[in-house]
Amino acid sequence: MMRLCSIASGSSGNCVYVGSDATHLLIDVGISCKRVEAGAAELGIRLSEIDGIFITHEHADHIGGLGVIARKYALPIYATRGTIAAIRQTHTLGQIDEELFHYVKEDEKCTVKDMTLYPIRTSHDAADPVAYRISHDGQKAAVITDLGCYSDYTVECLRGLDILYLEANHDVRMLQAGSYPYYLKQRILGDRGHLSNEAAGKLLSRLLHDGMRAVMLGHLSQENNLPELAYESVRLEVTMSDTPYRGDDFPLYVAKRSEVSQMPEI
Repeated sequence: MMRLCSIASGSSGNCVYVGSDATHLLIDVGISCKRVEAGAAELGIRLSEIDGIFITHEHADHIGGLGVIARKYALPIYATRGTIAAIRQTHTLGQIDEELFHYVKEDEKCTVKDMTLYPIRTSHDAADPVAYRISHDGQKAAVITDLGCYSDYTVECLRGLDILYLEANHDVRMLQAGSYPYYLKQRILGDRGHLSNEAAGKLLSRLLHDGMRAVMLGHLSQENNLPELAYESVRLEVTMSDTPYRGDDFPLYVAKRSEVSQMPEI
């Protein structure tokens, strides 16, 4: 049985738990050690039981708690070579034991106990960013956020999932009319920025299949999105797509910003 839960989600910090009965992993730790500990405790897990932390990229909302957690618990850290190099240059994290770092490479499987992770290349303005597809005993999930655009490669890597955790970062109209400076709006809207609600719905439309058990929308912008808006926009895009699926054909959740958001176990 595999379980995927969001501990925190959004531009202020991201952390996702994915695990089986025997293996416990975190994807990103962009919140404080105390908040990660509290979130794990809600799931019935002690942080000392975590078998590894997989990092998608080096931005603060994905690694903010890494230094403290690494020093307190000495957990293995998995990331691409470029991301690890960028982490080493992030002096706000403090010293991290070099022996904790383990390299992963895009399109090459990495196995931790009874779970296999497959790093997927993403388009984002970071050193060497990836998303992760996770498999366990025939069950398949993926966590993919922080991508300004997607391609046929992205779609192929995400086919056949049971559970998908997908970025729906912003509503384009809210972003364009909002208070962000022009350069930041252009960064978010660019090909190395973030997926809008509409883009998330279009990508999801290409991934849906009869076996999809659940979808969770994550990494919502606090300033440029609303949970209800993301939910309805993605459902509408699916319904309007030229696929046989409608927006209410599958369970759709929105990850909470600072609370644990659980999805069905598979």
